[in-house]
Amino acid sequence: MTFRRATTIDELDAITGFSTEAGERIGLAYRPDPGDIFISPYAKCGTTWMQQIVHGLRSGGSMAFDEITEVVPWLELAHDMGVDVNAPQVAAPRAFKSHLTWEEIPKGGRYIVVFRDPVDAMISLYRFFEGWWFETGSISVDDFAAYYLRRGEDYWAHASSWWRQRGREDVLLVTFEEMKRNLPGVVGQVADFMGGYDAARRAIATEQAGFAFMKRHVGQFDDHLVRQARDAACGLPPGGAATKVASGKSGAQISDDIRRRFDDRWQEGMAQEFGLPGYSALDQALQGR
Repeated sequence: MTFRRATTIDELDAITGFSTEAGERIGLAYRPDPGDIFISPYAKCGTTWMQQIVHGLRSGGSMAFDEITEVVPWLELAHDMGVDVNAPQVAAPRAFKSHLTWEEIPKGGRYIVVFRDPVDAMISLYRFFEGWWFETGSISVDDFAAYYLRRGEDYWAHASSWWRQRGREDVLLVTFEEMKRNLPGVVGQVADFMGGYDAARRAIATEQAGFAFMKRHVGQFDDHLVRQARDAACGLPPGGAATKVASGKSGAQISDDIRRRFDDRWQEGMAQEFGLPGYSALDQALQGR
């Protein structure tokens, strides 16, 4: 096998093998306990950030892991990384990362989903893949944005599936933007959703989910274990760079045409079904809960 990073959208689209059908089937067959926590945002919408919050709360701030996926396994990829989803975890309640929709995810646990402005999520995914899945500078942001818009398992299908569950007591919905505005408040929401925790533990979890703390421990949030386990299967060379601890800046610069296409996609889905004229309306709706 030739190991190389993509240099075109077609080559990027052709990368396969990140997870296997058998591994996904095993993950989807997991039967949750009622207290299990599933963290299931769309890609680059705050998954790692929420993993850190959940693990900080349940463990009292333990940082005894090489990479966060060790202690909060990725449900769909766990088997392919040699992890038994049924094995005991280092703290209770059990917690899993996922990117599954409501329809796909195993039922019977408790679910936390983080929403993020789709343009910012796309830009974050672009930066995450650049230097790992495709060669730096080889694919433009606008070309990647067009690819993002036409992907089969898309942001809007995921958002719609979870927004329909917003009235359920076993589902907690928050936004990436609210985590930036009011991290202690979101940690408090998560703590209440998970069943309690005193002020001291909430304070530890908040401090350890802060940008400064996670940046100092960036190697524990960079997916290096995922890369070690799956790069060869994807045909990617070793040594790729990826990090999940970035500034989280919003309002990325893209062309007017691409922004219009993102707006059109929102109108076709979230606006028509739920009466949310734009992402900011979703953010505001969750603030008022």
